[in-house]
Amino acid sequence: MKINSAEFVISNTDIEKCPKERIPEYAFIGRSNVGKSSLINMLTGRKSLAKTSGKPGKTQLINHFKINDNWFLVDLPGYGYAKVSKKDRSIFAKFIYEYLEKRENLVCTFVLVDSRHEPQKIDMLFMEWLGEKQIPFVIVFTKMDKLSSSQLNKNLSKYKSEMLKTWEEIPQTFMSSAESGLGKLEILKYIDRINEAVKDTL
Repeated sequence: MKINSAEFVISNTDIEKCPKERIPEYAFIGRSNVGKSSLINMLTGRKSLAKTSGKPGKTQLINHFKINDNWFLVDLPGYGYAKVSKKDRSIFAKFIYEYLEKRENLVCTFVLVDSRHEPQKIDMLFMEWLGEKQIPFVIVFTKMDKLSSSQLNKNLSKYKSEMLKTWEEIPQTFMSSAESGLGKLEILKYIDRINEAVKDTL
């Protein structure tokens, strides 16, 4: 898939205000500062489509971007640490989980995980919740360029063994680097295949 157009559509915290078009939707989410905005910009080939920041918790709304006029990329707020009040964090949780549970044309959620770290409890719990709710998701390991191959293999192996404690099999995974462009073709091909598979069902 080649991305010819990527345009911002709307930001909100209310699922009722999300776009009404019945086209496939792909949500991107992860812990704060996982490199989500950088990955989105890399995938779309736009330097500032999603706002990047050194401060965790920059994204605080559901952001819809229309890609090639036939699918939506959705940038969701990060979970975990963010420099906001506890009250705001609970509001984040409410509208994020409501969106993931109730958005009918959401066909896949991309859970971003920082490859530099060993399995984080908050990531594992979030993926368990997705599984319990039967929300389809894949894992994208980010910042692959920041690690040596031996450290990378060690961390990925730990993730695999940790997940197999509660999962029968590991979900589809992708390796990515916003710096080098690693993973761009694979992720876009995956989205393309799903778009083709669901085009007559939405």
